[in-house]
Amino acid sequence: MTRLPLDLPPLDAARFAAIEDRVARLLGTRQDVLVTQGEALLPLEGALRGVAGPDTTALNVITGPYGQTFGNWLRDCGATVIDLSVPFHTAVTAEQIRQAFAARPEIGLVSLVHAEAATGNTNPVAEIAEVVREHGALFHLDAVASVGAEPVLPDAWGVDLCVIGPQKALGGPAGVSAISVSERAWKRMRANPRAPRRSYLSLLDWKERWIDGGRKVLPHAPAQVEMPALEACLDWIEAEGLEAVTARHRAAAAATRAGAVALGGGLRPYVHDAAEAAPVATTLRTPAGVDASEVVRRAPAVDPAAPPAAGGGAPAQEMIRVNHYGRDASRAAVTASLVALGAALTGHGVTVDTAGALRAVEEAWAAV
Repeated sequence: MTRLPLDLPPLDAARFAAIEDRVARLLGTRQDVLVTQGEALLPLEGALRGVAGPDTTALNVITGPYGQTFGNWLRDCGATVIDLSVPFHTAVTAEQIRQAFAARPEIGLVSLVHAEAATGNTNPVAEIAEVVREHGALFHLDAVASVGAEPVLPDAWGVDLCVIGPQKALGGPAGVSAISVSERAWKRMRANPRAPRRSYLSLLDWKERWIDGGRKVLPHAPAQVEMPALEACLDWIEAEGLEAVTARHRAAAAATRAGAVALGGGLRPYVHDAAEAAPVATTLRTPAGVDASEVVRRAPAVDPAAPPAAGGGAPAQEMIRVNHYGRDASRAAVTASLVALGAALTGHGVTVDTAGALRAVEEAWAAV
């Protein structure tokens, strides 16, 4: 008899708690860790609504579309929101954060996306966190796209609310996520009359019913498919070694960038500085007069296993995104993506050097 995907043995509280402990080890944290039963937007929104209210002045850093979303949530909480926007082809700096505090010393919360897969940039969290700590503000960090691809260290950095998801570098599903919560953040939530209660967004409900109860009884039925999938991701990361996984992502990013430059034809990196480029995805600007979405439409026909994607929103006509995360942080995936791009651009009448691109991939990979 064929076993249905949902015909699985029960996932009990002890196994659920063990998975949370492994996530805590992945993050190197002693903070409380909750594995939340939904995509990462669930704990990201729950965390901000838990700590923000009309008495909150929040610095919301925008380096891509998710930062814009967080600002909307904060305003909906009644917070005074100071948006710090930088061009999507770059990263925010610690000095810009310092200047924001100097102008508005009442800032009590900073919200930041670590790596923006959508725009291909990554922010220097360690340096930024030092400034946030100096001013005693709570720090909310979206590390969904960065965990597994670059260091994510909530305790060492002093991050109060650090949200991760397995769907990028960890190579898992999007239907489950996790958050580490500092005692400062719990204290703020308990004091916030607007913090969600009796709600799926309530981290405090989970804290009181699950963590404070000794993690003996689950508040509701766990995600029966996604939790074992997360467990399998952790098995894979632990077997390969976190340092090896992050190194592989660095190599994939360097090789994609070098290969795209060598491919030529007017294609160039969207993020100007390689040091500010995310290790999970490389964004590329198309040649003048070439529509990125049309290039992407042609590319999957060349290699359906490694299709580049068009940028979202305003950059859609000029930005191509090459994803290289999880199992696809590999030379084979990078090579396939560049071959597909080369063929698609050739179809537009653009002259490219595919052989040169593949040589550049090998050289860059070996260098990392």
